[in-house]
Amino acid sequence: MNSLTRRIFTLGAISALPLTMLAPPVHAQDADAVKIGLIAPVSGLYARFGQVMRMGAELAIEDINAAGGIEALGGAELELVVIDSGDTTEKAKAAAERMVAEYPDLVGATGAYLSSFTLAVTEVTERANLPVLTLSYSDLITERGFDYIFQTSAPAGDQAGIAIPTVLDLAEATTGTRPTTVGIITDNTAASLSSVDAMKDGLLEDNNLELVVDEVFTPPLADATSLIQQLRARRPDLVFFLPTVISDSKLILEKMNEFNLDIPVISFGIAIAEPDVLDTISPDLLEGVMSAVGNYAFAGHEELIKRVQEKYGEPWMNQNAISTYGDMWIFKQALEDAGEANREAVAQALRDMDAGPSPYFPGGVLAFDEAGKREGAGLTVIQWQDGVPRTVFPEEIALSPAIWPTE
Repeated sequence: MNSLTRRIFTLGAISALPLTMLAPPVHAQDADAVKIGLIAPVSGLYARFGQVMRMGAELAIEDINAAGGIEALGGAELELVVIDSGDTTEKAKAAAERMVAEYPDLVGATGAYLSSFTLAVTEVTERANLPVLTLSYSDLITERGFDYIFQTSAPAGDQAGIAIPTVLDLAEATTGTRPTTVGIITDNTAASLSSVDAMKDGLLEDNNLELVVDEVFTPPLADATSLIQQLRARRPDLVFFLPTVISDSKLILEKMNEFNLDIPVISFGIAIAEPDVLDTISPDLLEGVMSAVGNYAFAGHEELIKRVQEKYGEPWMNQNAISTYGDMWIFKQALEDAGEANREAVAQALRDMDAGPSPYFPGGVLAFDEAGKREGAGLTVIQWQDGVPRTVFPEEIALSPAIWPTE
Protein backbone atom coordinates (compact mmCIF):
# COMPACT_ATOMS: atom_id res chain seq x y z
CA MET A 1 0.00 0.00 0.00
CA ASN A 2 1.50 3.38 -0.97
CA SER A 3 1.80 6.46 1.23
CA LEU A 4 -1.24 8.10 -0.33
CA THR A 5 -3.59 5.30 0.61
CA ARG A 6 -2.25 5.33 4.15
CA ARG A 7 -3.02 9.02 4.63
CA ILE A 8 -6.41 8.35 6.15
CA PHE A 9 -4.83 6.44 9.04
CA THR A 10 -2.68 9.38 10.01
CA LEU A 11 -5.51 11.87 9.72
CA GLY A 12 -7.92 9.56 11.49
CA ALA A 13 -5.53 9.20 14.39
CA ILE A 14 -5.11 12.98 14.57
CA SER A 15 -8.87 13.46 14.68
CA ALA A 16 -9.14 11.50 17.89
CA LEU A 17 -6.73 13.84 19.71
CA PRO A 18 -7.90 16.77 21.84
CA LEU A 19 -8.26 19.88 19.72
CA THR A 20 -5.58 21.67 21.73
CA MET A 21 -3.03 19.23 20.34
CA LEU A 22 -3.94 19.84 16.70
CA ALA A 23 -2.01 22.07 14.35
CA PRO A 24 -3.63 25.48 13.65
CA PRO A 25 -6.20 25.38 10.84
CA VAL A 26 -5.10 26.46 7.38
CA HIS A 27 -7.38 28.95 5.63
CA ALA A 28 -6.62 29.50 1.96
CA GLN A 29 -7.77 32.86 0.64
CA ASP A 30 -9.28 31.39 -2.52
CA ALA A 31 -10.45 28.00 -1.17
CA ASP A 32 -14.25 27.81 -1.15
CA ALA A 33 -15.92 25.51 1.37
CA VAL A 34 -16.75 22.06 0.03
CA LYS A 35 -20.33 21.05 0.82
CA ILE A 36 -21.32 17.58 2.01
CA GLY A 37 -24.99 16.74 2.53
CA LEU A 38 -26.51 14.87 5.45
CA ILE A 39 -30.01 13.69 4.58
CA ALA A 40 -31.58 12.17 7.67
CA PRO A 41 -34.74 12.41 9.78
CA VAL A 42 -34.46 15.40 12.13
CA SER A 43 -38.22 15.67 12.65
CA GLY A 44 -40.98 13.18 13.29
CA LEU A 45 -40.85 9.63 14.64
CA TYR A 46 -37.17 9.02 13.82
CA ALA A 47 -35.82 12.51 14.64
CA ARG A 48 -33.62 11.25 17.44
CA PHE A 49 -31.57 9.10 15.08
CA GLY A 50 -31.01 11.88 12.58
CA GLN A 51 -29.96 14.27 15.31
CA VAL A 52 -27.27 11.83 16.44
CA MET A 53 -26.09 11.36 12.85
CA ARG A 54 -25.68 15.13 12.67
CA MET A 55 -23.56 15.12 15.83
CA GLY A 56 -21.06 12.67 14.37
CA ALA A 57 -20.78 14.54 11.07
CA GLU A 58 -20.35 17.90 12.80
CA LEU A 59 -17.64 16.56 15.07
CA ALA A 60 -15.69 15.09 12.14
CA ILE A 61 -15.92 18.28 10.09
CA GLU A 62 -14.69 20.22 13.10
CA ASP A 63 -11.69 17.91 13.31
CA ILE A 64 -10.98 17.88 9.58
CA ASN A 65 -11.10 21.66 9.32
CA ALA A 66 -9.01 22.10 12.44
CA ALA A 67 -6.38 19.81 10.91
CA GLY A 68 -6.09 21.96 7.78
CA GLY A 69 -9.08 21.05 5.65
CA ILE A 70 -8.59 19.50 2.21
CA GLU A 71 -4.90 19.85 1.40
CA ALA A 72 -5.36 19.10 -2.30
CA LEU A 73 -7.82 22.00 -2.53
CA GLY A 74 -5.64 24.61 -0.89
CA GLY A 75 -6.93 23.98 2.61
CA ALA A 76 -10.60 24.25 1.69
CA GLU A 77 -12.87 23.49 4.61
CA LEU A 78 -15.80 21.10 4.64
CA GLU A 79 -19.30 22.44 5.22
CA LEU A 80 -22.22 20.28 6.32
CA VAL A 81 -25.62 20.82 4.71
CA VAL A 82 -28.42 19.11 6.68
CA ILE A 83 -31.60 18.07 4.88
CA ASP A 84 -34.52 16.70 6.89
CA SER A 85 -35.73 13.45 5.33
CA GLY A 86 -38.81 13.38 7.51
CA ASP A 87 -40.33 10.19 8.85
CA THR A 88 -41.85 8.48 5.81
CA THR A 89 -40.49 7.10 2.55
CA GLU A 90 -42.50 9.67 0.60
CA LYS A 91 -41.05 12.53 2.64
CA ALA A 92 -37.54 11.14 2.24
CA LYS A 93 -37.86 11.01 -1.54
CA ALA A 94 -39.23 14.57 -1.64
CA ALA A 95 -36.36 15.73 0.58
CA ALA A 96 -33.84 14.15 -1.79
CA GLU A 97 -35.44 15.91 -4.74
CA ARG A 98 -35.25 19.18 -2.82
CA MET A 99 -31.63 18.51 -1.88
CA VAL A 100 -30.38 17.97 -5.43
CA ALA A 101 -32.38 20.95 -6.70
CA GLU A 102 -31.43 23.47 -4.01
CA TYR A 103 -27.80 22.39 -3.45
CA PRO A 104 -26.29 21.70 -6.87
CA ASP A 105 -22.80 22.28 -5.44
CA LEU A 106 -22.92 19.27 -3.10
CA VAL A 107 -20.07 16.87 -3.90
CA GLY A 108 -21.46 14.02 -1.83
CA ALA A 109 -23.95 13.08 0.87
CA THR A 110 -24.51 10.63 3.68
CA GLY A 111 -27.76 9.30 5.20
CA ALA A 112 -30.64 8.36 5.36
CA TYR A 113 -31.15 6.10 8.47
CA LEU A 114 -33.91 3.59 7.66
CA SER A 115 -33.09 1.41 4.68
CA SER A 116 -36.51 2.17 3.19
CA PHE A 117 -35.61 5.87 3.30
CA THR A 118 -32.20 5.20 1.78
CA LEU A 119 -33.70 3.17 -1.04
CA ALA A 120 -36.04 6.06 -1.89
CA VAL A 121 -33.40 8.78 -1.50
CA THR A 122 -30.83 7.05 -3.68
CA GLU A 123 -33.30 6.63 -6.54
CA VAL A 124 -33.07 10.44 -6.71
CA THR A 125 -29.37 10.92 -6.00
CA GLU A 126 -28.41 8.29 -8.57
CA ARG A 127 -30.06 10.32 -11.31
CA ALA A 128 -28.19 13.40 -10.06
CA ASN A 129 -24.82 11.54 -10.10
CA LEU A 130 -24.40 12.41 -6.40
CA PRO A 131 -22.26 9.90 -4.46
CA VAL A 132 -23.91 8.78 -1.23
CA LEU A 133 -22.36 6.93 1.71
CA THR A 134 -24.78 5.02 3.92
CA LEU A 135 -24.79 2.70 6.91
CA SER A 136 -28.28 1.42 6.02
CA TYR A 137 -28.32 -2.36 6.05
CA SER A 138 -30.70 -3.58 3.36
CA ASP A 139 -29.14 -5.89 0.79
CA LEU A 140 -31.29 -4.19 -1.86
CA ILE A 141 -29.30 -0.97 -1.55
CA THR A 142 -26.38 -2.34 -3.54
CA GLU A 143 -28.32 -4.85 -5.65
CA ARG A 144 -29.85 -2.31 -8.06
CA GLY A 145 -26.81 -1.75 -10.26
CA PHE A 146 -26.36 1.86 -9.08
CA ASP A 147 -23.03 3.65 -9.58
CA TYR A 148 -23.27 6.33 -6.89
CA ILE A 149 -24.19 4.43 -3.72
CA PHE A 150 -21.53 3.22 -1.27
CA GLN A 151 -22.55 1.04 1.68
CA THR A 152 -20.14 1.16 4.62
CA SER A 153 -21.91 -1.50 6.70
CA ALA A 154 -22.13 -5.20 6.09
CA PRO A 155 -25.51 -5.89 4.42
CA ALA A 156 -28.22 -7.25 6.66
CA GLY A 157 -27.89 -10.79 5.36
CA ASP A 158 -24.16 -10.81 6.02
CA GLN A 159 -24.66 -9.37 9.51
CA ALA A 160 -26.98 -12.20 10.47
CA GLY A 161 -24.43 -14.70 9.16
CA ILE A 162 -21.75 -13.22 11.41
CA ALA A 163 -23.90 -12.64 14.48
CA ILE A 164 -25.74 -15.95 14.79
CA PRO A 165 -22.75 -18.29 15.25
CA THR A 166 -21.15 -15.70 17.52
CA VAL A 167 -24.04 -15.66 19.98
CA LEU A 168 -24.45 -19.44 19.82
CA ASP A 169 -20.78 -19.92 20.67
CA LEU A 170 -21.14 -17.52 23.59
CA ALA A 171 -24.20 -19.35 24.89
CA GLU A 172 -22.45 -22.72 24.73
CA ALA A 173 -19.27 -21.41 26.34
CA THR A 174 -21.27 -19.90 29.22
CA THR A 175 -23.96 -22.51 29.84
CA GLY A 176 -22.49 -25.67 28.34
CA THR A 177 -25.54 -26.03 26.09
CA ARG A 178 -25.95 -24.76 22.55
CA PRO A 179 -29.37 -23.25 21.73
CA THR A 180 -31.45 -25.31 19.30
CA THR A 181 -34.71 -23.34 19.02
CA VAL A 182 -35.30 -19.67 18.22
CA GLY A 183 -38.15 -17.22 17.97
CA ILE A 184 -38.13 -14.22 15.62
CA ILE A 185 -40.08 -11.03 16.30
CA THR A 186 -39.46 -8.39 13.65
CA ASP A 187 -40.96 -5.23 12.27
CA ASN A 188 -41.58 -4.98 8.54
CA THR A 189 -38.94 -2.38 7.64
CA ALA A 190 -36.53 -3.19 4.80
CA ALA A 191 -33.39 -3.83 6.85
CA SER A 192 -35.20 -6.02 9.39
CA LEU A 193 -36.80 -8.15 6.69
CA SER A 194 -33.45 -8.51 4.87
CA SER A 195 -31.94 -10.01 8.01
CA VAL A 196 -34.90 -12.32 8.57
CA ASP A 197 -34.89 -13.47 4.94
CA ALA A 198 -31.24 -14.44 5.26
CA MET A 199 -32.01 -16.40 8.43
CA LYS A 200 -34.85 -18.31 6.80
CA ASP A 201 -32.91 -18.88 3.58
CA GLY A 202 -30.40 -21.13 5.27
CA LEU A 203 -28.68 -19.44 8.22
CA LEU A 204 -30.94 -21.00 10.83
CA GLU A 205 -30.60 -24.45 9.29
CA ASP A 206 -26.82 -24.05 8.92
CA ASN A 207 -26.62 -23.29 12.64
CA ASN A 208 -28.98 -26.13 13.64
CA LEU A 209 -31.67 -23.75 14.86
CA GLU A 210 -35.36 -24.59 14.61
CA LEU A 211 -37.66 -21.61 14.10
CA VAL A 212 -40.60 -22.06 16.51
CA VAL A 213 -41.99 -18.49 16.64
CA ASP A 214 -42.18 -16.24 13.58
CA GLU A 215 -43.97 -12.90 14.10
CA VAL A 216 -43.95 -9.73 11.94
CA PHE A 217 -45.47 -6.38 12.97
CA THR A 218 -45.84 -2.87 11.57
CA PRO A 219 -44.24 -0.14 13.70
CA PRO A 220 -45.17 1.50 15.94
CA LEU A 221 -46.79 -1.27 18.01
CA ALA A 222 -49.91 -0.52 20.02
CA ASP A 223 -49.87 -3.76 22.03
CA ALA A 224 -47.31 -6.58 22.22
CA THR A 225 -49.48 -9.09 24.07
CA SER A 226 -50.23 -11.39 21.14
CA LEU A 227 -46.55 -11.50 20.12
CA ILE A 228 -45.36 -12.44 23.59
CA GLN A 229 -48.09 -15.03 24.02
CA GLN A 230 -46.48 -16.90 21.13
CA LEU A 231 -43.13 -16.84 22.93
CA ARG A 232 -44.71 -18.04 26.16
CA ALA A 233 -46.44 -20.90 24.37
CA ARG A 234 -43.34 -22.15 22.51
CA ARG A 235 -40.50 -21.12 24.89
CA PRO A 236 -37.59 -20.91 22.39
CA ASP A 237 -34.02 -20.99 23.68
CA LEU A 238 -33.45 -17.43 22.46
CA VAL A 239 -35.27 -14.63 20.65
CA PHE A 240 -34.07 -12.65 17.65
CA PHE A 241 -35.72 -9.25 17.98
CA LEU A 242 -35.59 -6.74 15.10
CA PRO A 243 -37.22 -3.37 15.95
CA THR A 244 -36.49 0.09 14.55
CA VAL A 245 -38.60 2.15 16.95
CA ILE A 246 -37.70 2.62 20.63
CA SER A 247 -41.32 2.38 21.77
CA ASP A 248 -41.56 -1.09 20.21
CA SER A 249 -38.50 -2.24 22.14
CA LYS A 250 -40.14 -0.97 25.32
CA LEU A 251 -43.42 -2.76 24.74
CA ILE A 252 -41.78 -6.08 23.87
CA LEU A 253 -39.37 -6.14 26.82
CA GLU A 254 -41.97 -4.99 29.32
CA LYS A 255 -44.46 -7.59 28.12
CA MET A 256 -41.79 -10.32 28.35
CA ASN A 257 -41.13 -9.24 31.93
CA GLU A 258 -44.85 -9.18 32.73
CA PHE A 259 -45.15 -12.77 31.47
CA ASN A 260 -41.98 -13.81 33.39
CA LEU A 261 -40.16 -14.85 30.23
CA ASP A 262 -36.43 -15.04 30.93
CA ILE A 263 -35.46 -15.83 27.36
CA PRO A 264 -32.18 -14.29 26.11
CA VAL A 265 -32.93 -11.51 23.62
CA ILE A 266 -30.64 -10.88 20.65
CA SER A 267 -31.60 -7.77 18.73
CA PHE A 268 -30.48 -6.51 15.33
CA GLY A 269 -30.15 -2.78 14.86
CA ILE A 270 -29.71 0.26 17.05
CA ALA A 271 -33.22 0.91 18.37
CA ILE A 272 -32.61 -1.22 21.47
CA ALA A 273 -29.45 0.73 22.41
CA GLU A 274 -30.50 4.37 22.15
CA PRO A 275 -30.08 6.53 25.28
CA ASP A 276 -33.79 7.35 25.11
CA VAL A 277 -34.51 3.71 25.90
CA LEU A 278 -33.57 4.43 29.51
CA ASP A 279 -36.28 7.09 29.70
CA THR A 280 -38.91 4.39 29.43
CA ILE A 281 -37.27 1.02 30.14
CA SER A 282 -35.67 0.00 33.41
CA PRO A 283 -31.96 -0.90 33.20
CA ASP A 284 -32.88 -4.19 34.88
CA LEU A 285 -35.02 -5.17 31.88
CA LEU A 286 -32.21 -4.28 29.50
CA GLU A 287 -29.40 -6.01 31.37
CA GLY A 288 -27.78 -8.66 29.18
CA VAL A 289 -29.74 -7.77 26.03
CA MET A 290 -27.47 -7.93 22.98
CA SER A 291 -27.75 -6.38 19.55
CA ALA A 292 -25.85 -6.85 16.32
CA VAL A 293 -25.24 -3.48 14.69
CA GLY A 294 -23.33 -2.33 11.64
CA ASN A 295 -21.07 -0.09 13.69
CA TYR A 296 -20.62 1.24 17.22
CA ALA A 297 -17.99 3.08 19.20
CA PHE A 298 -15.32 0.55 20.14
CA ALA A 299 -11.87 0.29 21.73
CA GLY A 300 -9.77 3.19 20.48
CA HIS A 301 -12.71 5.61 20.43
CA GLU A 302 -12.55 6.56 24.10
CA GLU A 303 -11.51 10.15 23.38
CA LEU A 304 -14.28 10.56 20.80
CA ILE A 305 -16.83 9.16 23.25
CA LYS A 306 -15.68 11.68 25.84
CA ARG A 307 -16.00 14.56 23.38
CA VAL A 308 -19.52 13.50 22.38
CA GLN A 309 -20.44 13.44 26.04
CA GLU A 310 -18.97 16.89 26.68
CA LYS A 311 -20.17 18.62 23.50
CA TYR A 312 -23.64 17.12 23.14
CA GLY A 313 -24.42 15.60 26.52
CA GLU A 314 -24.69 12.13 24.98
CA PRO A 315 -23.98 9.25 27.40
CA TRP A 316 -22.29 7.18 24.68
CA MET A 317 -21.46 7.18 20.96
CA ASN A 318 -23.65 4.86 18.94
CA GLN A 319 -23.50 3.61 15.35
CA ASN A 320 -25.22 6.66 13.90
CA ALA A 321 -22.66 9.07 15.34
CA ILE A 322 -19.48 7.04 14.75
CA SER A 323 -20.55 6.18 11.19
CA THR A 324 -21.25 9.73 10.04
CA TYR A 325 -18.02 10.72 11.75
CA GLY A 326 -16.21 8.11 9.68
CA ASP A 327 -18.09 9.10 6.52
CA MET A 328 -16.70 12.63 6.65
CA TRP A 329 -13.17 11.22 6.78
CA ILE A 330 -13.96 9.01 3.79
CA PHE A 331 -15.12 12.06 1.85
CA LYS A 332 -11.97 13.89 2.88
CA GLN A 333 -9.87 11.05 1.52
CA ALA A 334 -11.87 11.00 -1.71
CA LEU A 335 -11.45 14.76 -2.16
CA GLU A 336 -7.71 14.51 -1.56
CA ASP A 337 -7.49 11.73 -4.16
CA ALA A 338 -9.77 13.50 -6.63
CA GLY A 339 -7.99 16.84 -6.34
CA GLU A 340 -11.18 18.70 -7.23
CA ALA A 341 -14.53 19.49 -5.62
CA ASN A 342 -16.57 17.74 -8.28
CA ARG A 343 -19.13 15.05 -7.52
CA GLU A 344 -18.16 12.90 -10.50
CA ALA A 345 -14.49 13.04 -9.50
CA VAL A 346 -15.38 12.25 -5.89
CA ALA A 347 -17.49 9.28 -6.97
CA GLN A 348 -14.63 7.92 -9.04
CA ALA A 349 -12.24 8.41 -6.13
CA LEU A 350 -14.59 6.37 -3.95
CA ARG A 351 -14.69 3.59 -6.55
CA ASP A 352 -10.88 3.58 -6.75
CA MET A 353 -10.26 3.97 -3.01
CA ASP A 354 -7.87 1.54 -1.35
CA ALA A 355 -7.17 3.06 2.06
CA GLY A 356 -6.69 0.01 4.25
CA PRO A 357 -8.49 -0.71 7.54
CA SER A 358 -10.50 2.15 8.99
CA PRO A 359 -10.38 3.22 12.63
CA TYR A 360 -14.10 4.05 12.44
CA PHE A 361 -15.72 0.94 10.93
CA PRO A 362 -15.48 -2.71 12.07
CA GLY A 363 -13.71 -5.18 9.86
CA GLY A 364 -12.65 -4.98 6.25
CA VAL A 365 -10.98 -2.07 4.51
CA LEU A 366 -11.83 1.32 3.04
CA ALA A 367 -12.44 0.06 -0.47
CA PHE A 368 -15.70 -0.61 -2.31
CA ASP A 369 -16.53 -3.40 -4.72
CA GLU A 370 -18.30 -2.93 -8.05
CA ALA A 371 -21.71 -2.96 -6.37
CA GLY A 372 -20.65 -0.29 -3.87
CA LYS A 373 -20.28 -2.53 -0.82
CA ARG A 374 -17.35 -1.89 1.52
CA GLU A 375 -15.00 -4.81 1.15
CA GLY A 376 -14.90 -7.20 4.10
CA ALA A 377 -17.24 -5.07 6.24
CA GLY A 378 -17.95 -6.67 9.61
CA LEU A 379 -20.22 -5.73 12.48
CA THR A 380 -20.21 -5.09 16.20
CA VAL A 381 -22.22 -6.87 18.87
CA ILE A 382 -23.19 -4.66 21.77
CA GLN A 383 -24.63 -5.68 25.12
CA TRP A 384 -26.38 -3.81 27.90
CA GLN A 385 -24.15 -4.05 30.97
CA ASP A 386 -24.82 -1.99 34.13
CA GLY A 387 -27.06 0.44 32.29
CA VAL A 388 -24.76 1.04 29.31
CA PRO A 389 -24.61 -0.70 25.89
CA ARG A 390 -20.99 -1.68 25.31
CA THR A 391 -19.20 -3.28 22.39
CA VAL A 392 -18.44 -6.93 23.20
CA PHE A 393 -17.57 -8.27 19.73
CA PRO A 394 -15.23 -8.53 17.88
CA GLU A 395 -13.03 -9.31 20.86
CA GLU A 396 -10.08 -7.32 19.51
CA ILE A 397 -12.06 -4.06 19.65
CA ALA A 398 -14.39 -4.90 22.55
CA LEU A 399 -14.86 -2.44 25.39
CA SER A 400 -16.09 -5.25 27.69
CA PRO A 401 -16.25 -9.06 27.60
CA ALA A 402 -19.64 -10.52 26.64
CA ILE A 403 -21.85 -12.16 29.26
CA TRP A 404 -24.55 -14.68 28.34
CA PRO A 405 -27.85 -13.76 30.02
CA THR A 406 -28.98 -16.34 32.59
CA GLU A 407 -31.97 -16.61 34.83
